[in-house]
Amino acid sequence: MRKLVIFLLFLCFMFVLVKPASAAAAPSTYIIINKSNNQLAYFLNNKLYKVFRVATGRQPSYTPEGWFKIVNKITNRPYYSGNIPGGDPRNPLGNRWLGLNARETWGTTYAIHGNNNSSSIGKYVSAGCIRMYNNEILWLYNRVPVNTPVIITTSAKTFPALATAYGFKVTNGSPTVPVTASQPVLKKGSKGEDVKRLQRRLTDLGYSTKGVDGIFGANTEAAVKRFQSAKKLKVDGVVGAATWKALRKF
Repeated sequence: MRKLVIFLLFLCFMFVLVKPASAAAAPSTYIIINKSNNQLAYFLNNKLYKVFRVATGRQPSYTPEGWFKIVNKITNRPYYSGNIPGGDPRNPLGNRWLGLNARETWGTTYAIHGNNNSSSIGKYVSAGCIRMYNNEILWLYNRVPVNTPVIITTSAKTFPALATAYGFKVTNGSPTVPVTASQPVLKKGSKGEDVKRLQRRLTDLGYSTKGVDGIFGANTEAAVKRFQSAKKLKVDGVVGAATWKALRKF
């Protein structure tokens, strides 16, 4: 009897440890939103999969630009300021909410969401959020997990070109995951596209390099040191593996 109990306990322990096949890692996905043409690009398996029309802020500064991530997903979020319950046809947030960690908020202020006015899509009309058609936000909501990267910018570049500019490797117009194994060590005096990428990333995170010129000068070094200090890294102004990792994380 004792042996049987031990055997059953062993089976239970093994069942807990074994991961089901469905727990496999999800395909890599990310989103790029271009305010210049009010379009949202959805990348699946690191390839441009679908492009949607969206609405953004009625003033250029209203919709924040930078590198963010989805931090919450809400079905039928109430419109608190208007005292309109979730699911109500009058609700300007529509039927789905993908909250973003923009401007030191945590998915409570800025989001990709639905709408109650389909004629607004494609226009500059919002208070800062990104609006989509309700059927399209529902489609997107069902495909993107929390922590999906979201890049918001204003640019004349194509979506694959933007993916390249933000650190994703593009092959034949199809973006793949960011290259991490061969990130160059950058320091004062470095020049080139890698420096531009660094400058854009620092600026997006709020550490201004006072321009994106591809030259690692005093302003870029100062921005790197401020970032390193804030993230409790070694403050030496040199962008090595640890600093690159932190830049990708936030």
